[in-house]
Amino acid sequence: MNFKDTSTPWNYLVLLVNLLLGISIAHAQVAPVLTETGVSAYPFDISQITLTSSRFLDNQGRTLTYLKYVNLDRLLYVYRNNHGLSTNGATANGGWDAPTFPFRSHWQGHALTAWAQCYAQLKDSECLSRAQTFTAELLKCQQNNAAKGYSTGYLSGFPESDFTALESGTLTSGNVPYYVMHKLLAGLLDVYRWTGDANSKTVLLALGGWVNTRTAKLSTTTMQSVLNTEHGGMSEVLTDMYFQFGDSTWLTVAKRFDHTAIMTPLANNQDSLNGLHANTQIPKWIGAAREFKATANSTYKSVASNAWNIATSAHSYAIGANSQAEHFRAANAVAGYLTNDTAEACNSYNMLKLTRELFVMSPTSTTYFDFYERTLYNHLLPQQNPGDSHGQVTYFTPLNPGGKRGVGPAWGGGTWSTDYDSFWCCQGTGVETNTKFQDSIYFYDSSSLIVNLFIPSKLTWTARSVTVTQTTTYPISDTTTLTVSGSGTWAMKIRIPSWTSGATITVNGASAGITVTTGTYATLSRTWASGDVVVVKLPMQLRAIKANDNAALAAVAYGPIILSGNYGNTALSVAPTLTFGGVSRTASTALGFTATANGAKVTLGPFYDAATINYVVYWTTNGVLPTTTVAAAAAASATPTA
Repeated sequence: MNFKDTSTPWNYLVLLVNLLLGISIAHAQVAPVLTETGVSAYPFDISQITLTSSRFLDNQGRTLTYLKYVNLDRLLYVYRNNHGLSTNGATANGGWDAPTFPFRSHWQGHALTAWAQCYAQLKDSECLSRAQTFTAELLKCQQNNAAKGYSTGYLSGFPESDFTALESGTLTSGNVPYYVMHKLLAGLLDVYRWTGDANSKTVLLALGGWVNTRTAKLSTTTMQSVLNTEHGGMSEVLTDMYFQFGDSTWLTVAKRFDHTAIMTPLANNQDSLNGLHANTQIPKWIGAAREFKATANSTYKSVASNAWNIATSAHSYAIGANSQAEHFRAANAVAGYLTNDTAEACNSYNMLKLTRELFVMSPTSTTYFDFYERTLYNHLLPQQNPGDSHGQVTYFTPLNPGGKRGVGPAWGGGTWSTDYDSFWCCQGTGVETNTKFQDSIYFYDSSSLIVNLFIPSKLTWTARSVTVTQTTTYPISDTTTLTVSGSGTWAMKIRIPSWTSGATITVNGASAGITVTTGTYATLSRTWASGDVVVVKLPMQLRAIKANDNAALAAVAYGPIILSGNYGNTALSVAPTLTFGGVSRTASTALGFTATANGAKVTLGPFYDAATINYVVYWTTNGVLPTTTVAAAAAASATPTA
């Protein structure tokens, strides 16, 4: 993550703010030593953005409840057990963190990241304490390596011999050792850069050193063989360490994880994804984007951008997600793969990370955040069960007719995740997703604020002594309001999505007098005064998103939101035929619609609300969707409330 601000050096800014707020310098964020190349937009630090009342804030609250509840001794069990220390009488976890599960200890890295994000945005002392306590205990495990016969710096919940087996091609347990290593390295790095925790840096550098020593001994052939086993985002996190510490060693090690068999076809814009395990590949693409920003090598950029284009255009469902049974299928194959095990959540988590990486290199295209919005609202936001106080999640999001959320992985099964008996990968990325919703609402460049998402929030733009408060009921309404406090001359660039038509922007009640074109960023340049109010109206219409391989099968969207049919507890085996011409909005205060399917009345609503019902997303089509309805027209003229 790049914290560069062109108007104020980040290090001095963070130091000053922390002093003014009375925050201990020992807990201050640590800026990276190096800046990125090839970028022209920058994300705000999440400490500068606060979520306000919305489903996003509610999701965050449920996740934070769980992060403060889960027992640290239980999370430390597999580390202590593996490194020869007392488990302090703790009960072992089940699921993917059980003492006999092959890639145990992967989830804890996600927790470290989530605790760090919690502290960074909320200055929550309990999240800080948990992160610091955990890294201190990890250090003790690492320091006991000699007693266990492990190499200096090694740290994991499983024996070092699994890496020996991986290198020799004899690992048959199902373990994915470097996948686990990536999660821990990333979590440690996040704790260090978000909180300044010294122990996390010590453990991180020692573990990174172990990776360097281990991989430096391998021939290119052996290393490429190792990379055939899922290894997460090793190239990403090692490149991030290069940026953070300025030591070129980490970039050298990162390049060892460049998987030639995957990257070469993508560099040549060839779609070779069919049959590949999806979430094994996407982190490699993120790594390529990070390596481009470290090296300016255009091949890395080609890998990342081509992969994104191929995945989003030829391998994604209407909700923005990809994969069936965790794998990519043939290009444009959708209709034959609408099953109970579609849309693994980790894939979308990583696709959104990749989208952010590419956007900052090309911030004039709305294509990236049109996709980001679609996937966020229709897949990741509703991955969490809103009826669960701990924010448990579904692994797959079924897209079969009559599908229902709450489907666990093939390995272990289950429905929704649990407190101590699942610890799936999607539960790990889930706690990260639900503690960083604000990280992509706003970006900035040398002279502008960029508004990418329409989520209730408050931005404190410290470098310009400005706050921007966004109030909206979007996507129930089509309008968002941005209120500026502070003054200065700068531009506000507002995403005008590709799905809207006739968008308008006013300032203080009058037309902004600027060009507002679908699929572009409308640029509002002015000298701002406190109290200026910008109102953005993005009219929404019904639209069909047809399956790439079957035009007679389609999902129905309203603006960015996929609508699903409510079938209660009714089981279905084939997609019902929806009479498109009869779809009608029922009220302006909610996204409720009525329609007729197979001759019977059916209620349609936002897919993000379909947590506990059997639903239909893809319909057999009949007719043409109306361009407007009475209720939609009423909604268009209604004044939304914050």
